[in-house]
Amino acid sequence: MTKKDKQNQNFMKIIKAIHDFTVKDDLEKYRRSQTNLGILFGTKQSEAVYDEFSIDGIPCEWVRPNRPHKSGSIILYCHGGGFYTGSLEYARTLTTKLCLASSMDIISFNYRLAPENPAPAALDDTVQVWNYLMHQGYGAQNIIIAGDSAGGNLALALGLKLKEEERILPKGFVLFSPWTDLTLSGASHIKKADVDPILNADYLSSARNAYVPGGLQNEALYSDPYISPLFGDYAGFPPIYIQTGSNEILLNDSTELQKRLSKQNVSVKLDLYRGMWHVFQMSNMKKANEAVNQAAEFILHLA
Repeated sequence: MTKKDKQNQNFMKIIKAIHDFTVKDDLEKYRRSQTNLGILFGTKQSEAVYDEFSIDGIPCEWVRPNRPHKSGSIILYCHGGGFYTGSLEYARTLTTKLCLASSMDIISFNYRLAPENPAPAALDDTVQVWNYLMHQGYGAQNIIIAGDSAGGNLALALGLKLKEEERILPKGFVLFSPWTDLTLSGASHIKKADVDPILNADYLSSARNAYVPGGLQNEALYSDPYISPLFGDYAGFPPIYIQTGSNEILLNDSTELQKRLSKQNVSVKLDLYRGMWHVFQMSNMKKANEAVNQAAEFILHLA
């Protein structure tokens, strides 16, 4: 084991301790803990400006660099949290970084969460935010859709919905550790179980059962492309950029997605970060910041 591997292991122990501290049996307390962490670590008022507003009852905010910056193109960001936790405040740990790295405005939003609002509520809200942007005069080709974990799932599901409705697709997609396969069939669920400091089988099972309550009685529901975008038809899609860590149980959700996209002749790039964990880009460390900068480079190349 190299010195860097030992450092990564020690850092993962710290990450796990922080994560375990926020995970609570009380779902509302868990959600509040995440939101408080996002406000604590994600808000940088001197560097970014946060403008809160609502779209037909959906809480939203613009995250803007507090300096002259690129106009025209924007990023639509879908937060993670297993479909039953997470918030735009929690996502600030990433949206702020991405906003500043790309010098672009980001719109983030709170979709309805399970189990109070199971699928397709989250996707319906995501579509509603997209429709708002269209009504505001933003061209689809001036929007990059990004998301982490479950938010990466929603980003792809939105693209599939737009394709089904024969609407113009966005300029591209950026996905941080996307959860694309709710059948939980990837080999990494077993191979990475002992090294992933964030996710485990119990968490993912609870999350998907909350999001798709009928799945236990009808497992075919988990294979629906709007639930598991891994199984979608992406022919004709714009470029897609994926980042994942080598130490996460959702590793195959990214690697299998890359393979399927390539077979469908979609321009796709996957960056695998050795020793990193699920959505490590949220962390305040050099490797995380480098990864966000890589994502920003991809976005700027598209824009």
